[in-house]
Order: sequence, then C-alpha cells, then structure tokens
Amino acid sequence: MPPILVFALAAVVLFAGGIFAIRASGARPGMARRLAGAREVRVGDLLDTQLPPNRPVRVAGRIRCPDPIVTETDDRLVAFHRDVQVKPPGGPWRTIERIREARGFELWDHDGSLGMDPALAAEPLVVIPHVWRGSSRELTNDAYRSALARLGADGAAWPARSVTRMVSVVERLLVLASVQHSEAGVVLAPPPGGYVISGLELDDAMRLLGGHRQWLLLGGYAAIAMGALVAVAGVVWAALG
Repeated sequence: MPPILVFALAAVVLFAGGIFAIRASGARPGMARRLAGAREVRVGDLLDTQLPPNRPVRVAGRIRCPDPIVTETDDRLVAFHRDVQVKPPGGPWRTIERIREARGFELWDHDGSLGMDPALAAEPLVVIPHVWRGSSRELTNDAYRSALARLGADGAAWPARSVTRMVSVVERLLVLASVQHSEAGVVLAPPPGGYVISGLELDDAMRLLGGHRQWLLLGGYAAIAMGALVAVAGVVWAALG
C-alpha cells in the first residue's frame, strides 16, 4: 500500500474512533459550546434594548405559567420528556415509548417578561435526568406489553431503561435564544437547532453536558487531534516526496 494511503487510512480511523468515543461518553460538546459561549443577559435588559443582539444570547429568568402540566405526584411542569427503551440480545436499544409534553410560559424577572414555547427546545433538556434501569418484565403497562410483543419480547427479560427529564415551574432557567423585534416588541425565537433550556447554573450545566465518562471524552478529543497530526504528516510527506 502506498505510504500516502497509509497516512490517510490512519487519519480516518483516528477521526472515526474519536467521534465514536465522544458519542459513547454521553457528552454534548456542541450544545455546551453554544450555551457557554453566549453572552448572559437578564430579561429586563432585553426589553430595554433598541437593537437586538446579532447572535443568540443566554437569557436568565424564572418561569410563569398559568396552565402547567400537573403530574400524578403533583409536580407542576412546563416540559416533560420521557424515553423508555429495551435492548434485544445482540441488538441496539429500541424505543417503546417517547413522550414530549410542553406548555408555553413566560420567562420573567422583576423588570419584565418574554414568552417562549419549550416545544421548540433542542434535546436533551439540560436538567438532571431521572434514570431507571431494570428488566422488560418490569414494564407491566398495557402499552409497554403491546410494544414488547411487537418486538418479540413478550415474556422475555431484556435490559430496559427509562430516562425522564422535567422542567418545573419553580426553576430558574438559562435559555439560549435569538432575540428579535416584532410589531409586538421584543420576542425570543429559537436559534438554529432550537432553544437550549437549562434548569442548572452554568457550571453545573457544563459538567452535565460533559458526559458521564470523562475519560472517553478526553480520549476522543485526543484521537481527533492525533488524526489531524497524521493527516498533516501525510500531506508534508507527499509534498517532500
């Protein structure tokens, strides 16, 4: 094999391995960069501005919602996301339930408020997830049993998991949003990819978006950096050769 192809193949393998490692770490580096890189502003500051910011900003405020989602445990929410999955033997995780509920609300501080719709949020919501792990035999709901039967898992004991993310009306939010002027005044609009909604302070949000396997994240970035070096080395070798 020609040396230039060896360099190219090695670079591709390192790039692919790095991307896989970053995904396997559970990290969301793109979302973290968008949220952390934006300027933080208060709602009242936006209402006083004459020219809207030309880039998305991180808006801080609290929730005011007259018609929240009320759960069985009397939680009052503006967003409720739940995914229930099972894993067939030798296969990938399969989703048997995907719930997305949202209520429009006002993001406010003492100087004013701005409306927004969390149905336009990017996923995942940046909140502490509630995670359950167990067996498919524990999923006794009729809808679950029907879905499992369709997958051929009726009566089987496949690994199962449920991840629930909620935004409560009592939370203080950080919201990555675009600011626009309309006939009604200043409005918050979803930036490309949707609002990034965090119920955590920025430092905590960054830790959550960094994933639960930090060593994989660091290894992934290291592999990508090595891939770039190998690619450069291949170009230099070809030029000198």
